[in-house]
Amino acid sequence: MDAETLELVQREYRTGKDAFERGRYRESVEALQKASALVQRNTRLGGEVQIWLVTAYEAAGMRTEARELCKQLEQHPHYETRQQGKRLLYILEAPQLERRADWLTEIPDLGAMAESDPQYRRGAGVKSTKPKTSQTSELEDLGSMNLQDNPFIWVALIAAILTVGGLIWLS
Repeated sequence: MDAETLELVQREYRTGKDAFERGRYRESVEALQKASALVQRNTRLGGEVQIWLVTAYEAAGMRTEARELCKQLEQHPHYETRQQGKRLLYILEAPQLERRADWLTEIPDLGAMAESDPQYRRGAGVKSTKPKTSQTSELEDLGSMNLQDNPFIWVALIAAILTVGGLIWLS
């Protein structure tokens, strides 16, 4: 592979990883597919690109493509890539757990809100009704704290003094 192609592969690979980390899975799949088409698949870099492509496929909802690529990676000449492919395939083929509805939080679609509506703008003419608090009110009230001496400390202190005194007297 010449230097120009290698540079192009690495650029597409970085683009795919960055898009994946930003949650842009379709863009990630496209960039990683370009990188995978340009790189020699049996090299270590080729294996890394394909592993990232598997995760991008899964994140984009393309589970069958992800499984097929994992099955191909099980035959990869690089040991670590082969192991990662096996682990990913195991995860992809694992049964989906049922999720109870009360475990999930629904996020409302904010795309329907008009951005120009002053009711939804942050800090737009809304006066705070919460009174400002001074710094002293944030401190804990000393009247609610237990300021009594713990009798165990006195017992332990007397026992330590007697032990040290006894050791000095015996020596």
